[in-house]
Amino acid sequence: MKKRLVILGAGESGVGTAILGKSKNYDVFVSEKGLVKEHYKNILIQNNIAFEEGKHSEELIFKADIVMKSPGIPEQVALVERLVKKGVPIVSEIEFAAKYTTSKVIGVTGSNGKTTTTMLIYHLLKKMGLNVGVAGNIGDSFAKQIAEKSHDIYVLELSSFQLDGIHDFSSDIAVLTNITPDHLDRYNHSFDNYIESKFRITKNQKENDFLIYNKDDKVIVEWLNKNKTKAKLVPFSIKEELAYGAFLRDQNIIIKFNSEEVLMNVSNLKLQGKHNTKNAMASAMAARLLKARKSIIAESLCDFEGVEHRLENVLKINGVQYVNDSKATNVNAAYYALECMDTPTVWIVGGVDKGNDYTDLLPLVREKVKAIICLGLDNSKIVEIFQNVVDIMVETAGAEEAVKVAHKIAEKGDTVLLSPACASFDLFSSYEDRGDKFKEAVAGL
Repeated sequence: MKKRLVILGAGESGVGTAILGKSKNYDVFVSEKGLVKEHYKNILIQNNIAFEEGKHSEELIFKADIVMKSPGIPEQVALVERLVKKGVPIVSEIEFAAKYTTSKVIGVTGSNGKTTTTMLIYHLLKKMGLNVGVAGNIGDSFAKQIAEKSHDIYVLELSSFQLDGIHDFSSDIAVLTNITPDHLDRYNHSFDNYIESKFRITKNQKENDFLIYNKDDKVIVEWLNKNKTKAKLVPFSIKEELAYGAFLRDQNIIIKFNSEEVLMNVSNLKLQGKHNTKNAMASAMAARLLKARKSIIAESLCDFEGVEHRLENVLKINGVQYVNDSKATNVNAAYYALECMDTPTVWIVGGVDKGNDYTDLLPLVREKVKAIICLGLDNSKIVEIFQNVVDIMVETAGAEEAVKVAHKIAEKGDTVLLSPACASFDLFSSYEDRGDKFKEAVAGL
């Protein structure tokens, strides 16, 4: 008799899992509480996969042998809690899909920098001529790729939500970029719970696996001092020279495994800023562990174009540079963006606050920001923290209005930076939608 796979959520990961489940002879049923997007609906119909939308029918869901839960659905939802109580195994797409591949996996997580690092590693491995796929939070789902394509290596961007749903999944190479408070609303407002979630990336690693990690991050170092992982630890740092790993000396990136080698000068990196130097180090070491030549790594780091919605230069108008950093959905990401600014900055900030503490940003705002434009339905916290720090503060309720106000305030030589430090769901459908609307508004000036 066929095992019944029930999938909660008909987005990219849900539909990908449905396709893989069907190919592995499961009786598949997809349940979507909202409306299924036309694109995904067509895929489900073409593949003859049963689904429902606008509801969760418990009589159909509770017959499951296994449930794949979309990462967007919290564990605290009543339906999920009842499934757990009933003893139905609940897994993430990553967990489900990993059982059906023997390919190498590079898993990348962290509060910030994971998309850039994932894409950088993918870019490096493609340049090496390897058969590589990229998935997780990027592009086609991991499950769909395993069902339809065959890659020798997968580079996966893994959020804490995806890691929460793993039991046996493991990465041959795991990368941990940093850990700062984020999504605490999903973790009972406990930073410790969030930290544990991130470290699930190494929980099933073995002695011949690698954990590349940021040695400048106190949270990561403290966890590693108190807890054990079987993986070989591979640190990187921009603050100290290391006996093993990657570090800076005289602005050169040094990689030290069996012997020491100078990779390149940071001034030649395509993506500038301290955080991007760290992303480059992590990516270079992952590629080096897969025997990439030094020359290919250096060349790749020089020509990598970056990620859309992450410090993306949009247009220069009347000497004012407009920068889209809509992907900055937490305070730490906005910190990186402000740190990169070397001209007077008009900062567009705000959205859905996830329990943000903006005080870390105060020194950078004092030094670099000439005006703040709030972009959210409730800006009270931002106003309260920064009203005495900048001379100009304006509240707006849409990307077009925010850009028009910025255009009036900014002078030649300034930068207008959208780096919201918040989620987007009060005014936009996603951070991509927010970034696209910002770019459209800039183009319309």
